[in-house]
Amino acid sequence: MSKRVVTGALLIAGVCLLIWFGGWVLASACVLCLCLALSEEYKALTAAGHRPVAWPTWLMMILGVPLVLLFGTRVILAIIMFTCLITLICVVFRDEPRLEDVLMSILPMVSVTLPCMCIIYVSMIQPLPLQRTMMCLLIAIPVVGDTFAYYVGSYVKGRKLCPAVSPNKTVSGAIGGMAGSLMAAVLVGFIATSVTGPEVHVLLPQWYTYLILGIVGGIASQMGDLFASLIKRHCGVKDFSSLFPGHGGMMDRLDSIMFMSIAIFCYRILL
Repeated sequence: MSKRVVTGALLIAGVCLLIWFGGWVLASACVLCLCLALSEEYKALTAAGHRPVAWPTWLMMILGVPLVLLFGTRVILAIIMFTCLITLICVVFRDEPRLEDVLMSILPMVSVTLPCMCIIYVSMIQPLPLQRTMMCLLIAIPVVGDTFAYYVGSYVKGRKLCPAVSPNKTVSGAIGGMAGSLMAAVLVGFIATSVTGPEVHVLLPQWYTYLILGIVGGIASQMGDLFASLIKRHCGVKDFSSLFPGHGGMMDRLDSIMFMSIAIFCYRILL
């Protein structure tokens, strides 16, 4: 338990420092972390006996981020379609093509690379106070929700939430996680409004938006966690790696954040 707490505290401190710097420092750190997560997922799928084609997704990760920064979000669909086409060609022309290898090749693109583009987009929002607010929402909603879910579920226990995917998750933990996510969203909104001037207030989300993001983000975050658990169960691994003592690998830490990034991205483009 102490190892988990210390590692978690160090990670939070590092994230806060990166959000404070923002811009290219934050974006570069996000790309590095998501590259590690992508590597972990491909490694788990390969260990499970699949033969995924990884290089098109890696190419998408390397070229997609700068393309999104240069040309905006309109290029994301074209990048995804091109990557899927190249992946399909690579698998179809193998000596022993298998449909599941197509699916397992595309899975990391959808679960890691696409959220990476969403996170990079959020990390480049201007002005800086708005960027920090949105990044804090992106991180705080899933992290606080996950923390509440862990401790509430461990203390209250009760009915299992989805035992076929994650035997340790409980309904009480899910409810606690939703409460934590909602609390985190409201707290971020309160702090953002308190420390910024009137010229920034008009750019910040309305008070009710924080409630919506807390609820939607709480659901998205927990689904991200369950989805990662489903991948691990399929691959027969407990954690994606042992990178962080007591927390598992990079993918284990970012699963809920990556789903949250899609929710934040959708909110921003629908403004």
